[in-house]
Parts: sequence; C-alpha cells; structure tokens
Amino acid sequence: MITNSNNSEKISAKTWAVMIALAVTGQIAWAVENTWFNTFVYDTITPDPRPVSWMVAASAIVATLTTIVMGTLSDRTRAKWGRRKPYILLGYILWGLMTALFPTSALIKNVSMAVLMVVLLDCLMTFFGSTANDAAFNAWTADVAPANQRGRVEGMLNLSLFIAQLVAIVAAGALIDSVGYFTFFYVLGGIVMVVGLLAGGALPDQSSVDLPKSEKSLWQEICDLFSLRTFRENGKLFIILISSMLLGIGFQVAFPYMIIYINNYIGVSKTEYAVIGGAVIVGSAIAAIPLGILADKINKRLMMAVSIVLTCLGCFAFSLVGSSIPLLALAGLAWQMFNMAAAIAATAWLKDLLPEESRGRFLGIRMIFWVLLPMLIGPAIGSALIQRFGIPTTLNGQAGFIPVPLIFQVGAALGLLALIPLAFIKFQKKHAADEGQNA
Repeated sequence: MITNSNNSEKISAKTWAVMIALAVTGQIAWAVENTWFNTFVYDTITPDPRPVSWMVAASAIVATLTTIVMGTLSDRTRAKWGRRKPYILLGYILWGLMTALFPTSALIKNVSMAVLMVVLLDCLMTFFGSTANDAAFNAWTADVAPANQRGRVEGMLNLSLFIAQLVAIVAAGALIDSVGYFTFFYVLGGIVMVVGLLAGGALPDQSSVDLPKSEKSLWQEICDLFSLRTFRENGKLFIILISSMLLGIGFQVAFPYMIIYINNYIGVSKTEYAVIGGAVIVGSAIAAIPLGILADKINKRLMMAVSIVLTCLGCFAFSLVGSSIPLLALAGLAWQMFNMAAAIAATAWLKDLLPEESRGRFLGIRMIFWVLLPMLIGPAIGSALIQRFGIPTTLNGQAGFIPVPLIFQVGAALGLLALIPLAFIKFQKKHAADEGQNA
C-alpha cells in the first residue's frame, strides 16, 4: 500500500524552515532524555543501574501508547488549524516545561521517592513529546513530503538530530561540569518551549474541517491496527518494523549506559566526552543528507542490510579501543552513523508504505517496534549484564555497578539478528515508490 503523494510537488521554503526548527528542537529534548536523564540519575540519586532500566522502560510504554492514541486523534481531528498543528504547538510547549522541571526530583532526600519522581517526570515529558513529535510531527512530515523526496526529508530530519545532539550533548558536558545539571535542564527546556511556540505557530497545516469524518469510534480505529487483516495487508511494512526492532534492541543494550561507561569505566570526563561526542555528531551530520539522497536512489533493503552489519561492527569496536579518545570517536562514529543509515532507509521505506488516511495511527504501530520493545528489552539486558559482570562501586553512599565492555559486545551480536527479517523481502531494483506499490 502506498500513499498517493504527487511526485511533481515541491516542499516550500517555509515548510522546510518550520520542519527543521521543530525537528532540531524536538531532538534536543530527546537527546536530553536518552543520555543526560540516565546520567543525572546515576550521578545525583543512585548508581544502581536498575532505576535507569525502569525509567527507560516506563517512558517507552508511555511513548508507544501516547503515539497510538494521539496519532489516531490527530487523524480524526477536524479543526480550522488542521489535523496536526494543535498537537504540535501545545505539545512542544509542555514538553519543554517538563524537561526544565526534571532535575527537581533530586531535591527529594529519600532515594526510593526520588527514583519514583524521576520516572513520573520522565513519563510526563515523554507523553507531551510523543504527542507533539512522534505522533503529530512525524505524521505531518509524511503529509507534506512528496514520495520522491521522502529520503531527502529523512536525511534532513537525521541531520537535525545531529545538530540537536551537538547542542545537547557536546555543549552539555562542559556546561554540566561548570554549572551543574539544573542550569543545563533549565536552558534546554526553555529552548524547546520558545522554538516550539514560534515554529509551531508558523506551521503550515491546511484546515481539516471539510475532510470526511471517520464512521468508526476512536477505540474501533485503534483496535483495527491490531487485526489480522491489518497485518496481512501491510506485510512488508511489518517485516521492516521487526528488523528495526531487533537492531534497536541491540542498540539499547549499551546506549543508555554509554556515558556512565565512558565516565566511570574508561575514566573520560564529561568535558572530554564532548570531544568524542562532537566528532561522532559532526561526522554523522555530514553524512545525513547524502545518505538520505542515497535512500531515494538505491534499493532500501540493500542499504538497510549493509548498514546493520557496519553499525554492529562499530558497536563491537567501541568496546575494544580503551581510553584513546580518537579511537573512541572513530568507533562511535561507525556505530552511530550506520545506525542512522539503517534508520533513514527504514523510515523512508515505511513512509512509502503508510496508508494515507491513517498515517498517525500507523506511526503508533511503529513505536511498538521502534521504541517500546527495544527500550523494554535492551536496557533490561544491559542492566542484567552490568549487575552480573559489572564492577561493584559506591557513589553518594549508594551501592551499584560500573558498566563493562561486555554490554557493547552483546548489543552488537543481538543487532545482527536484524538481518534475518530482511531475507523475507524479495530483492527488487526499484524506486521507493515502486516498492511501496508492490507492498
């Protein structure tokens, strides 16, 4: 099944500007949650790896449920502002607010209550972020992108990811070392709120008042996503999702604990980590647009397969290079850049296959495979490995463990399993649109 975008259409300069601003802002917030939330808990509350695993799992559940429900609601919305704009505008503002409030959990002296609070605040942040970004914004990008430009859009979105990481990770290491976590979260939360307000208010989204209304209830539309008929009619789409899920599980075994590993096992400071992170981000950002163009020109199945092998090799190499900052940067670049390449190919391919009338709902299905299952399974495996093979430590009077290289090696091995589902898709030398039509 393929969406019926007109290949002769072009994305306007205003649309590109709004898309880039919202993508960068959203990715700043996700970069904070995926890296510094975990490090904040380890540094200020407890070095026990289990709360990080709980927080990642809880936010993954919230993100998935939110994207399914709010994505379906945005599909059904019939407003003068459009289907997606109301959710994007309000969602980004509240998303930034929750990011700024997150460090207040450290003011609670009781460790158990503090852990509960960080999980709750992370879930609130995730609810608004998934409403604004995962559900509404991603559906909107599919709405406005012609089929022959989706690889370029995905390349730009991934470039925005690395620009955001450059701000949120590279600058953050030095900022946290100099002024602490509170200022860091306040500044980034404020950026998300202000830019979200300005770009969300300017977002071009046609009125949906005159669009036909669904005859089904919200609950019926959600249930339809999980019917056997949906699986049969969208078989190729689900094979791509399963492959992405397996790669994501391997990635999430190590990634939530990466900065903790670098700081505490290798002995690299947060400021020195900025050098590693900066090299990885700049290198990946330079590659993002060319990889997006490549995804429009070559077979996406081949691009995914090659990228899966190379990202797993990079992850494995990351565990072997020791404390050499240049080698850590090179291994990290291979790991992150080719993981991005696999994501660009998979996402562009998926957007070719999304049913036009229910993009928001199907992006919720994507979250199950892309976020929920990887973030439930991967960090739990990583936590178990750290507790079994990690180095015992005590931080702020709390017992815990320092991560060891094994988590990267196991993650790389699990990620290679993502090649198996791709074997069930017949190799075709066709354009993305043709692949979609034959789904």
